[in-house]
Amino acid sequence: MKQYQVKGLSCGGCAMRLEQEIRELEHGEGATLNYNSGRLRVNEEISMDAVRRILKSDGATLSAAPADTAAHSEAAGNMNGHAHSHEAGQGIHSHDDHVNEHGHDHAEHGDEHDHSHGSGWTKLRPVLAAAILYVVGLLLDGRAESWIVVTIYLAATAISGYSTFMKGLRNLLRFKFTMDTLMTVALVGAIAIGEWKEATLVAILFGLNEWLEGLGMEKARRSMDALLKTAPKEARKMEDGREVIVPILALAAGDIVKIRPGDQIPSDGEVIEGVSSVNEAAITGESLPLYKAAGDIVLGGSLNQDGLLLVRITKAYRDSSLARILHLVQEAQETKTPTELFINKFARYYTPAIMIIAVIVMLAPPLLFGGDWSTWLYQGLSVLIVGCPCALILASPIAIVSGIARMARHGILVKGGVHLEQLGKLELIAFDKTGTLTKGKPHVTEVRVYDQERLFRVASLIESGSTHPLAKAVLEETTRRGITDAGETPSSLRTIAGVGMEADIDGNIYRLGNELSASHLDMPEQVRSDIEALKAAGLTLAIVSDDSEVLGLFGIEDEIREESQSVIAAIHGLHIRRTVMLTGDHEKTARKVANRIGVSEVKSGLLPEDKVDAIRALAAEGRVGMVGDGVNDAPALAAATLGIAMGKGTDSAMETADIVLMQDHLGKLPYAMRLARRVDRIIRLNIGIALGLKLIALLLTIPGWLTLWIAILSDMGATILVTLIGLTLFLERKERSTAQG
Repeated sequence: MKQYQVKGLSCGGCAMRLEQEIRELEHGEGATLNYNSGRLRVNEEISMDAVRRILKSDGATLSAAPADTAAHSEAAGNMNGHAHSHEAGQGIHSHDDHVNEHGHDHAEHGDEHDHSHGSGWTKLRPVLAAAILYVVGLLLDGRAESWIVVTIYLAATAISGYSTFMKGLRNLLRFKFTMDTLMTVALVGAIAIGEWKEATLVAILFGLNEWLEGLGMEKARRSMDALLKTAPKEARKMEDGREVIVPILALAAGDIVKIRPGDQIPSDGEVIEGVSSVNEAAITGESLPLYKAAGDIVLGGSLNQDGLLLVRITKAYRDSSLARILHLVQEAQETKTPTELFINKFARYYTPAIMIIAVIVMLAPPLLFGGDWSTWLYQGLSVLIVGCPCALILASPIAIVSGIARMARHGILVKGGVHLEQLGKLELIAFDKTGTLTKGKPHVTEVRVYDQERLFRVASLIESGSTHPLAKAVLEETTRRGITDAGETPSSLRTIAGVGMEADIDGNIYRLGNELSASHLDMPEQVRSDIEALKAAGLTLAIVSDDSEVLGLFGIEDEIREESQSVIAAIHGLHIRRTVMLTGDHEKTARKVANRIGVSEVKSGLLPEDKVDAIRALAAEGRVGMVGDGVNDAPALAAATLGIAMGKGTDSAMETADIVLMQDHLGKLPYAMRLARRVDRIIRLNIGIALGLKLIALLLTIPGWLTLWIAILSDMGATILVTLIGLTLFLERKERSTAQG
């Protein structure tokens, strides 16, 4: 598939109609035209001349994919897919479709390139010219010959309404009922009954309405495009002591790059030399710079502020945090929410229904009640204009795109509008404990030794093969005691999910894990007593045993995150019915953490599959969100109505989740929920305004008070209000802080 940027789309309904016409072309199957992003994807074999003609019929123009998004778009095509089974109405997105073709000949597009606000000004010029003529006509009305005034009104109508008339006429001949069809019939009808002045006003106000509609969506798109321009273009690669400028897509893992003060870091990497403060706001939304020195990890897209750094690239750009974010933000912009899908489907039936109502208004009173034909024909034409679905179609897209863009600016990555809607409607939230509510950096605080000779050596050999945070804590303790594996490795080593590790060392089987790992043993009273004492202290147990006895116990503690308590309190303040902590830890440790942070409920001793069952049970009670960061959280994230992952968590958790908090803490979660609820309120308000104003205008037909100018003002007023209210999401206001949020 080949991707292009389309400029000058006048409305969501028009975009749907154009998409359908393009799909009817040879090789047009599967073509998509997204109004939110203005992106067109078509088969490479399709006739682009035919596509341009279709777009031109609506005043839209075609250009290539924006050069400044080329890097991340190309990277996007190589990323793994995110197939969310609960993404309503969207199915599975094939990321192969996102590969941009940049090797095109710019001559192919000629003058089709539309820069800056050109298309907006192109649409406004005839409206302004028509408005001037209309004012001239008003001034001459009663002072000049009537034919002169009528000619001026007709000229103004032609200038402002010509494109609408031609589009509407074509649609009418094809029996396609769109807003252009409604306007065309209304214009012809008004002129036919001699309402020159009001016909001109209808044409001018409809043109202004379309311009304002496009302007609002363009504002939302520009905000999104500003995010997509975050990607650096080049890097200073070190080769044999020389500095070489290379495109970031040419970087590979292991390359050394020089980052000067003021430069963006091209991809994820590790500092090998130098000291500096680095601003990660573009990735995490955190405004305070972080101190970085040799050994520290840096993220692509971050800004090096004051020192010279040498960085070893650990991920090619296409796999970096920035490329992942840009790709997912772009994809999110192009998904439709259930509300949008419903509105679009509703609009397809709404427009023909309005035409039927208009015919009834025109014919029923004169035929059945002896009404005046001229009066009710006029009323029927007014109903046609009231029926224009512009404001209704626009009720959701501007709010959704604005919300996603604002979330991204704060380091909250929403993978689609459907997930933004779901976030605003959550009723229950489940949290993983380790690494989510706690720091995920446990340390050993208590040790019980029953076999001094074997305990620390066996523990060191087993845990050296694990990346689990508890394994690292045990390894740190054995290292502190002077025990190292000295190159030794177990003959075999396997992980038992939800239990621990099992290893063959010197021909004997040893186990290290929770109480289940030693369930085969008949423990002495002293060991049982020690286990209960460590559990009572709220410590996590790591038991080392063989086939016949327990060698020792490690009591491990994980520090609670500073913001956890305030985040949970803030979430309860948002009227979430219940918060639940899910953990594989034992009851006493889990309860100790839960009591300190204030969660409503605890489910402990859970295996990964038990977490999934717990999420499904919660989902039966209402919409449930799951927040986690580890490999064992991925199934639960997928099972929840909405999966939320920590940005510094595992790749599998981030891939499975629907929303990613790019910070290494939960502080932004309440902010994200408040913003999502605000988006939801705005969409509901917009739908209410769009339908409410039209209903009021339609009710005016009963006493015969509806006029053409009231009809068009009600439609334009609804569109203006819907647009402005949607754009209020860009107005930052001071949010209540939650520690780091």
